[in-house]
Amino acid sequence: MAKRYRKKKVKKSVAKGVAHVKATFTNTSLTITHISRTPSLCAPAGTAGFQNRRKSTPFAAQKTAESAAEKAMKMGMREMEVLVKGPGGGRESAIRGLQSAGVAIKAIEDVTPLPHNGCRPRKRRRV
Repeated sequence: MAKRYRKKKVKKSVAKGVAHVKATFTNTSLTITHISRTPSLCAPAGTAGFQNRRKSTPFAAQKTAESAAEKAMKMGMREMEVLVKGPGGGRESAIRGLQSAGVAIKAIEDVTPLPHNGCRPRKRRRV
């Protein structure tokens, strides 16, 4: 019987990437992709050990961004563009976390979806 050889897995090192920060009122998640927008790793605030209402805090966003940036640096990413989406409190602190981990940030862009007078909004809450 012929011997079967397995191919060695080759780690792809990509120098540039894109960090997508989605900051909602209840959570902050960070997805790091290649320039071609294929995802390489995803890190919500729950993976950093935060639960319930602590996931939406700026501190949780910063710690999540630092841990995700360290994983990305192991994969070879050195510079990133940052796309920020949502109204949450972890927007700026996630960018600070990426910078403190040693990633060079080339561009910051806000991609929060805003309606151009499309659908009629829901009625306002009266509290």
